[in-house]
Amino acid sequence: MGTGHYFWAIFYFTSLCSASLANNAKINFREKEKKVLDQILGAGKYDARIRPSGINGTDGPAIVRINLFVRSIMTISDIKMEYSVQLTFREQWTDERLKFDDIQGRLKYLTLTEANRVWMPDLFFSNEKEGHFHNIIMPNVYIRIFPNGSVLYSIRISLTLACPMNLKLYPLDRQICSLRMASYGWTTNDLVFLWKEGDPVQVVKNLHLPRFTLEKFLTDYCNSKTNTGEYSCLKVDLLFKREFSYYLIQIYIPCCMLVIVSWVSFWLDQGAVPARVSLGVTTLLTMATQTSGINASLPPVSYTKAIDVWTGVCLTFVFGALLEFALVNYASRSGLNKANMHKENMKKKRRDLEQASLDAASDLLDTDSNATFAMKPLVRHPGDPLALEKLRQCEVHMQPPKRPSCCKTWLSKFPTRSKRIDVISRITFPLVFALFNLVYWSTYLFREEDDETF
Repeated sequence: MGTGHYFWAIFYFTSLCSASLANNAKINFREKEKKVLDQILGAGKYDARIRPSGINGTDGPAIVRINLFVRSIMTISDIKMEYSVQLTFREQWTDERLKFDDIQGRLKYLTLTEANRVWMPDLFFSNEKEGHFHNIIMPNVYIRIFPNGSVLYSIRISLTLACPMNLKLYPLDRQICSLRMASYGWTTNDLVFLWKEGDPVQVVKNLHLPRFTLEKFLTDYCNSKTNTGEYSCLKVDLLFKREFSYYLIQIYIPCCMLVIVSWVSFWLDQGAVPARVSLGVTTLLTMATQTSGINASLPPVSYTKAIDVWTGVCLTFVFGALLEFALVNYASRSGLNKANMHKENMKKKRRDLEQASLDAASDLLDTDSNATFAMKPLVRHPGDPLALEKLRQCEVHMQPPKRPSCCKTWLSKFPTRSKRIDVISRITFPLVFALFNLVYWSTYLFREEDDETF
């Protein structure tokens, strides 16, 4: 019985020691990571200058798979033809020199924050203008090394990238902005970039742009050949559609209102010279200022944009309304001069007739009272050629007059030529402007870009 108690005491003590050793092992588990890091990255064991081997340890090129997560797109500048984007950039490749024991699955991966400890692909953004890393609060970068030698590099960066734009359809246009990534020094014999399978580019769900909408994006390859060899290249094309509502409210509707306001002068009296001149000049200067403000927000290009056609035609209509008043004023003064001349001529003829009547009366008084007058018969003799000719003229003059057209009848209600010009302008200007709108919107709204690749 004493022997049995002694046996169970020893067994109990052994179990306690085993539990204590297990707890110590759990507490010192991080030490295993340090040992693994020292084992695979120790001095003389790993050289970060040498690139990894190819697939399955061959001498082929190292394969690097790329993944992007677009966090935000800050600005898209039409003047500078560039856009700013913040993204999480990820690269993944396999380096068999970094394989380690995962301690029965308990060590999933090792984490580093120093990129110079391992070999890194020499990737650069070929259309980058400027960029910077994020270091608040700590550098936003990490490297994960997995037991099979797979390396994941992730970093958050902000870039300003060039985006050549075709503004022929501005502001009814779509723009394609690219993000290009290429190897700087390693040729395709040593390094090949591939898009990650599945979903290589992700975009944040609540992406908001002030004047654009990201419609879709497309990943592609853009390998380039130079005198020094062929280099691997990846690109992602972002298709942006410009939001038209902003320009409709800020440009198109105000221009339409200015054109319509310039037509008010057609309804003012032709004698209201100060009012009509002030209205025409004010609308013309306002339209010119509007056009200058629009061009100030765009780069100087050698071709005509859709907005140039709109502002140019609106400016022409406003200027035409001002010229119409000049024509009305000239016609009014010309008609007044003709009326004055006609009055003078009528007075002169009246004076001449009165003078002739007085002369005839004096001649009658001076004639001999025995004077006789030869009276011609009123009966027409047959065969008299002079009488036949007069009869033919009478028949011609007795023909019924032609019926005047409705336009002439309507215009005859306005006695002066200047008034007729105003009335015609009231109808002609709106009709021509409506026709221009029909042609303009049907041309630019339903026109497809020839170089669209999507």
